[in-house]
Amino acid sequence: MKENKKRLKISTMQIIAGGFLGAILLGGVLLYLPVCNKEPIHFVDALFTSATSVCVTGLVTVVPAAQFTILGKIILLILIQIGGLGVIACAFSFFLILKKKITLRERIMIRETYNMDTLGGMVKFLIKIIKGTFLAEAAGALLFAVQFIPEYGFVKGICYAVFHAVSAFCNAGIDILGDSSFIKYATNPLINATAICLIVVSGIGFTVWGDVGENLKKVRRGELHGSRMFMKLSLHSKIAITMTVILIVGGTLSFFLLEYANPETFGGMSWGEKLMAAAFHSVSTRTAGFATVSQAGLTNGSKFITCLLMFIGGSPAGTAGGIKTTTIAMLVLTCIAVLKGKRDTECFGRRISAENVRTGLMVVMLAFGFLMTGTVIVSVLEPGINFLNVLYETTSAIATVGLSADVTPNLGTASKCVIIAMMYIGRIGPVTMALVFERGHSKDRVRVLPEKRILVG
Repeated sequence: MKENKKRLKISTMQIIAGGFLGAILLGGVLLYLPVCNKEPIHFVDALFTSATSVCVTGLVTVVPAAQFTILGKIILLILIQIGGLGVIACAFSFFLILKKKITLRERIMIRETYNMDTLGGMVKFLIKIIKGTFLAEAAGALLFAVQFIPEYGFVKGICYAVFHAVSAFCNAGIDILGDSSFIKYATNPLINATAICLIVVSGIGFTVWGDVGENLKKVRRGELHGSRMFMKLSLHSKIAITMTVILIVGGTLSFFLLEYANPETFGGMSWGEKLMAAAFHSVSTRTAGFATVSQAGLTNGSKFITCLLMFIGGSPAGTAGGIKTTTIAMLVLTCIAVLKGKRDTECFGRRISAENVRTGLMVVMLAFGFLMTGTVIVSVLEPGINFLNVLYETTSAIATVGLSADVTPNLGTASKCVIIAMMYIGRIGPVTMALVFERGHSKDRVRVLPEKRILVG
């Protein structure tokens, strides 16, 4: 039984990794076709664009608006949607459309993909994810359309609204406006607010959606008072929501102060516009990748804080990348527990298991190792680029963010391949790591070894 369970988990991991890789390669071939391009494109650039779409990153070596035809942009949109929902969710969506019965093995696969604890209600959970995704994207498209239709005309405005709503919700950060992302809308409250809402809602995680939704139903039925709803949420939801708020507020204040007088970013804005731009950048750094100010023009302090926020990313079981809010919160809480002389990691009156903490530490160390390896390789391959800018690009790649200090378009072929690999690892890494290490270990062999202490610090 245990051997079968282990084989199933390895199979799930391989399907996820292979599915994303297959989507990237197929997307690269399609985007390389002449019918998808307004001018010839190198295959590595087509592959890079496919990878950044499927991995919902946003780093680009070409300008999508100028490079791709309407067909190319449609393929781009499909790849972003696949990357945002995930290969497993998209595959089972087709099963549901075809009214194919979801077997027990497939239900287990869905559970392992979203790292859920229960097997019950997996199909309903998946349906809620799909419905919620399209509903949120539709709402975002309607709001974007208010700005884009008067500016670009009805048909083009609708197309632009849909594309950017999907890109924002999937945390892809890819735009078809030109080579300056959302910079022209830096002082536009509608565009800023819509993008921020889409990014935050998707980045908070699908499991939090379900938890909040169930408790809202109880509030509507009068079974739960609204003031007590937060306390009734699961520990995961509480940590994810709390950390999201802390990171957004902390990032906003940091960027507001560091960029306040910077003429290349916030310098020419009013006080309110600076605050709005700071909030947008704080949200976008956590895997969205849209920019309303020049990333190359940021101060070194802002670039470093951006790298930290990108590395943390969003919450699990969503469209965001990074090591995740819950992981960093758990490790910080563990440090606090050690400083206070406590044995257990505690939060909101609950104890977090030691196994959970070990898994979180593993994810951070592996992600950090991939980041450092990629950074060193690109630094060696591109000696003429400032190290901080290289770190900015590689962090953006491994955390699937997409913010760029204008470095990616100037990279050589070898460096582009390194970035592609980092985007791929960043997209599948946390999922496959959790499947392999969190519950894939064996408890059959138990050896009692003598305990020894080593010097620490």
